[in-house]
Amino acid sequence: MADGESKWEPLIVAFLCKWCASAGADLAGVSRLEYPPNITSITVPCSGRVDPQLILLAFVNGADGVLIGGCHTPADCHYVAGNFKALKRFALIRKMLKQYGINPERVRLEWISATEAQKFVEVARDFTEKIRKLGPLRRREK
Repeated sequence: MADGESKWEPLIVAFLCKWCASAGADLAGVSRLEYPPNITSITVPCSGRVDPQLILLAFVNGADGVLIGGCHTPADCHYVAGNFKALKRFALIRKMLKQYGINPERVRLEWISATEAQKFVEVARDFTEKIRKLGPLRRREK
């Protein structure tokens, strides 16, 4: 590494359901569980509200990976069908990314309960490591 260069770290945008996944991330924080600082969380009302355009915008604006977190299981959505909508959109976005030449592994969907702080930490660590291995989506200018 030359002088002035820093080691690349992935930037991950996480769209987290207000009722579960975001609460799980909050619990991880107040429980002082450590996870990589690479994740920028955005709380959304429901995983079903994460439009594919939001995911594409995250990539266009420099994200190397996108995590979508919904309620504990698809059937446990606070809005009944939101997780099922997210599941359908997740399949669609993976196909779209492939068409744009972006590895579909750069987007991940997880079901995380409000009480599953440890699961959030494990997902954050695992996904960050996966994106780190994939490398930067594109070179960022300083």
